[in-house]
Amino acid sequence: MIYRARWVLPIDRPPIAGGWIETQGAGGAVNVDERITRIGGGQPPAAAEDLGDVALMPGLVNAHTHLELAWMAGLVPPAGSMDEWIRALLAVRRAGPSGGEAEVRAAMTQAAREMRETGTVLVGDISNSLVSPSVLIAGGIGGVVFHELLGFAQADVVAAVRDAWVRVEAQPVGLRYSVVAHAPYSVSPALFAEIARRAGDAPLSVHLGESAEEVEFLRTGRGPFRTLLETLDVWTDEWRIPACEPVTYMADLGYLVEGALLVHGVHLTDDGLERIRRAKAVLVTCPRSNLWVGAGPPRLSHFFASGAPVAIGTDSLASAPTLNMFDELAEMRRLAPELAAPTLLQSATLRGAVALGFGRDYGTLAPGKRAALVAVDVPPAARDVEEYLVSGVSAGAIRRVA
Repeated sequence: MIYRARWVLPIDRPPIAGGWIETQGAGGAVNVDERITRIGGGQPPAAAEDLGDVALMPGLVNAHTHLELAWMAGLVPPAGSMDEWIRALLAVRRAGPSGGEAEVRAAMTQAAREMRETGTVLVGDISNSLVSPSVLIAGGIGGVVFHELLGFAQADVVAAVRDAWVRVEAQPVGLRYSVVAHAPYSVSPALFAEIARRAGDAPLSVHLGESAEEVEFLRTGRGPFRTLLETLDVWTDEWRIPACEPVTYMADLGYLVEGALLVHGVHLTDDGLERIRRAKAVLVTCPRSNLWVGAGPPRLSHFFASGAPVAIGTDSLASAPTLNMFDELAEMRRLAPELAAPTLLQSATLRGAVALGFGRDYGTLAPGKRAALVAVDVPPAARDVEEYLVSGVSAGAIRRVA
């Protein structure tokens, strides 16, 4: 199969005007592990399907989301602080969905469908319940499911992590899996260390530097998060105040390792960002969620200037209006107009694919890579196609090609 388009975006090199892509499946069959065989500009080598005024690009990567919270869409309003938002989310969770587990699964199925329809091909999904693997596989979305543990006063961390890996190893094939920690204010130091020790080659992920409350808690042991832990009756006097910033805390626990996904980072210092770069870890930014939960806008220019790889996530429908990665790109463009459009597009594709361990197969258009192609309608008047793609694309303009 050969596809021709007004624009072809390889991502790792400039757009090709009037470009084409040839794909073929294993053994010559189309749509059986379909791969890109050739890419070029000008006259295609054989008869082609002309897609018209579209930008043909690799599928997007949502490096951080919580599919199992999809049923909370519209139930947790924007908040003035992270503490306020967490309390509202916990109240919704305690009440539960009126339709029970069937409602949860239906909401997840719809959310996965909408992600695929708006160009997402890979996700980094955070799951406490491990319901999402079957939903993602049925929805035709790949990626990593991070089985997330919480436990600020966990008694037997070795058993907790061992049992989590037993659950993970029983999950269906077709996805990658890992066991990870939630955040510094919800996971004990011993549990962090044990998760890191058992990780092996599996990628780690953690919510880090998301809020001012988190930073205050780590530095002083006081503030709204201390009060929240006491209210939930999970506080322990055995916890010792780290008296440091979040990145240092992760390093001290052995959790700041190569490839670790450090999500949010709104309140990380420049020194913290430099340590992330040196550790070869990954920043995952979710700007719409940060604003929704009252954490504030991420320092996007500092993220990219640090030299650390930056991937993008939408977070969940409890803290963002959609799981559409093009909506996240538009918010990043609004917050940081100084950033180059190609840089943002790389973060939504190549950087995310590499961060999740799929860089060999996804993230760019190149021979040998999977033909996970997305076409986006481009108005005839648009001249800078990359700028157009990061400035707000309607869901109806996006479609999967292969």
